[in-house]
Amino acid sequence: MLPYSSLPALNAGLNATTTLLILLGYWLIKQKAWTGHALCMILAMITSTLFLISYLIYHAHHGSTPFPGQGWIRPVYFSILITHTILAVVIVPMVLRTFYFAVRGRFDRHLRLARWTFPIWLYVSVTGVVIYWMLYRLPLLQY
Repeated sequence: MLPYSSLPALNAGLNATTTLLILLGYWLIKQKAWTGHALCMILAMITSTLFLISYLIYHAHHGSTPFPGQGWIRPVYFSILITHTILAVVIVPMVLRTFYFAVRGRFDRHLRLARWTFPIWLYVSVTGVVIYWMLYRLPLLQY
C-alpha cells in the first residue's frame, strides 16, 4: 500500500494521464476513429475516477496543505485553485451526461455537450497538475 504522502504525486500522474487521454480522444474523433475515441474517453473517465478516490482518501487523512508561496505567486496560485475547484465540481455531471448521450447513440446531443465538456475537462485536468507543482514542487525553488 502506498503511504499517504505519495498520493499527491499519484494524483498529479492521474491528472496528467487524463489530460493525454482527452487530447488523444479529441484527435481521434477528428480522424473519425470512433472506437479509439470511445476507448480514450472511457479510460479518461477511469483515470479521473481513480484520481477522485485517491484525492478524497488523501484529504480525509491529511487535510489541506497550505500554499507556502508569498508575493505575486500567491494570487496566481489561488486564481488557478479557485477556478479549478469550481470547474472540477461542474465537470462531473457534464462528463457523465456527455457519456450518457454517446452510449444512448444520441450523438447530436453528445456533440453539442462535448463542445463544452472537452475544454472544461481539459482545463481541470491540466490545472490539477499545475496546482500539484505549485504546491509540492515549486516551493523547493523558493519563490
